[in-house]
Amino acid sequence: MSNQGTPHINAAPEDFAPTVLMPGDPLRSKFIADNYLEEAKLVNNVRGVQGYTGYYKGRKISVMASGMGGPSMGIYSHELFAFMGIETIIRIGTCGGMNPNLKLGQIVLAQACSTNSNFISQFKLNGTFAPVADFALLCKAYEVCQNKNLACAVGNILTSDYFYDYSNSYGDWSRLGVLGCEMEAAILYTNAALHKKRALSILTVSDVLDSQEIMTAQERQTSLTNMIEVALEVAP
Repeated sequence: MSNQGTPHINAAPEDFAPTVLMPGDPLRSKFIADNYLEEAKLVNNVRGVQGYTGYYKGRKISVMASGMGGPSMGIYSHELFAFMGIETIIRIGTCGGMNPNLKLGQIVLAQACSTNSNFISQFKLNGTFAPVADFALLCKAYEVCQNKNLACAVGNILTSDYFYDYSNSYGDWSRLGVLGCEMEAAILYTNAALHKKRALSILTVSDVLDSQEIMTAQERQTSLTNMIEVALEVAP
């Protein structure tokens, strides 16, 4: 791969910090760069997937969107790990709460991921691979949440290929202790394992399944800010 970038990242490795915060939404990348990073510079905008590099409390950090869903995360996390020299990716996103004890705006730290995605089948394993978070990052994120008095849950989540799921299987996953559902983390963790890198997903509960609870715009802004600030403190 040339030092001029990849098919989806028009940047050189030196344009990035070793750690990338990765929301799904490109506009959230811009929000983080504008509100939290000093000397932030746009380093990628291919297909409108904005990536920025700047400084947070003197530490060089990048933030770039993953897009929506497993295939998109698969592309961007692979290219960052394999060609841009990235050592750590911290996903920051939302999830649907599958455990009735979860509250709107609560933080979920994805210790491990179940998935209905076909992504892992490409490795032709004689069994089932269990994608997990980097333990040191997970411990640090939990400690930061405790220090900030932020309610958080730690455990297994479901990475699903379906946003509109007609299988009605959420109750089956929940019975096995799965906390929430999102669409990218298992793919990120698998690529981190493949490339011997580090990854963590920090999620905010945006709605609780089988209920009418959905965050208001104000609640979303406040709770997502909490998640972003935890990720920035965790970033090495």
